[in-house]
Amino acid sequence: MPLFNKLKEKLSSFKKSAEDTIDEKAVEVEEQNTQSAETSEAESESAPAKTEPSKTSENLEQETGSKSGTGFGQKAKAFVFKREFVLDEDDIQDTLWNLEMGLLENDIALSVSESIVESVKNELVGTRRRIGSDTGEIVEDALKKSLYNIMSANIFDFDEYLKNVEKPVHIVFVGVNGTGKTTTIAKMANILQNDNYSTVIAAGDTFRAGAIDQIESHANKINTKLIKHQEMGDPAAVVYDAVQYAKSRSIDVVLSDTAGRMHTNVNLMSQLEKVCRVSSPDLIIFVDEAVAGNDAVERAQQFNDNIPIDGSILTKADADSKGGAAISIAYITGKPILYLGIGQGYEDLKKFNPQWFVDQLFE
Repeated sequence: MPLFNKLKEKLSSFKKSAEDTIDEKAVEVEEQNTQSAETSEAESESAPAKTEPSKTSENLEQETGSKSGTGFGQKAKAFVFKREFVLDEDDIQDTLWNLEMGLLENDIALSVSESIVESVKNELVGTRRRIGSDTGEIVEDALKKSLYNIMSANIFDFDEYLKNVEKPVHIVFVGVNGTGKTTTIAKMANILQNDNYSTVIAAGDTFRAGAIDQIESHANKINTKLIKHQEMGDPAAVVYDAVQYAKSRSIDVVLSDTAGRMHTNVNLMSQLEKVCRVSSPDLIIFVDEAVAGNDAVERAQQFNDNIPIDGSILTKADADSKGGAAISIAYITGKPILYLGIGQGYEDLKKFNPQWFVDQLFE
C-alpha cells in the first residue's frame, strides 16, 4: 500500500537536513569517567594487604610508571568523549520553512502545519543537548512527538464506549456523495457482529436513486436486518422505525444511512436535522475520503459547525500517499478519527491508532 509515501519523503528530507545542521554545530566535550575511578578506588581499598619485599628506588620508579599507564592512575584519569550542541532558530530557519511547505504540499491544514513546525522548533532550538553518534534520532523523536501530540489530542475508545453505553446505540452516518459512506456502514455492521453485537441498518438515504438497493445488497451479504421505505420517502420515518425495531427486539446497535449532501444544501441539511431530532442519535459520524485531503478537512469542519459530529471515518486510506486529512481532521474539528478504511472487503476497516499512524511515517 502506498501509505503516505509523499509525506514520508518530506519528513525524511527534513530529518536529513536538520541532522546535517546538528552535526555541523556539535562540539566534542569530555567528562571524567568518575564511576570507573570510584570503582577502581573501591577495589583498591577492599583488596587484602600484601607483604611485599623491599624494593629498590629503581624498582619503585618502574612500578610507578607502569601503574600510571595501565592501572588505577589511568582509570582515575579516564575521560568519556561525547558531543553536545545548541541550535539557534536561525540555524534551522530555512529547514523549518521547508518542513512547513512539505506539510502543506501533503494536504496538512495550515494551522496544523504551523503547530507541528512550532513544536519541532521548541524541541530542537535553544537547549543544550548531549548527543551520541546518531543525531538523526533526536530529529526523528522531535517529529514523532509533534505528530503524535497533534493526532492524539482527541481520543475516543469506541469499543469501550459500546461496552458501557445503554442499548440500543443509535449511530447516524453523514457526509457528501460518493465518499464510501454506505459501504462503511456495512463494514461497521460486519465488525460489530463479529464482536457479538446485534445490528440493524436504517436505509435513510431515500434521496439518491439506487441507494436503498445498494445498502440492501450489503445487508443481505453480511446477514443483518434492513429497515427501508420507498424512494423519496421521509428519512426521519425510516430511522425512527429502525430505532423502534431495535428497542422491541433488544438489538444492540442501529446504523442509520443518510443522503449525501453538502452543508450548503439547505433542504437536505434541514432533513438531516429532522432525522436527528426525531430519533436522537448517540453518535453522529462524518465519513469522507482520506485522499480528498484538505477538502475532507474543510467539509468535516462545515458539518461540525452545522450539525455537531462526534467523530470521523476516513475511507480509501490505503490509496492515500499524503496523509494530510488524517493528521488534520481531528485537530481542526476537535473530534476524533474512529476508523480508517483500508480496502474493499468488509473486514477492511481499521480502528484508528495515532501511534500506529505515526509509526507508518518512519518505518
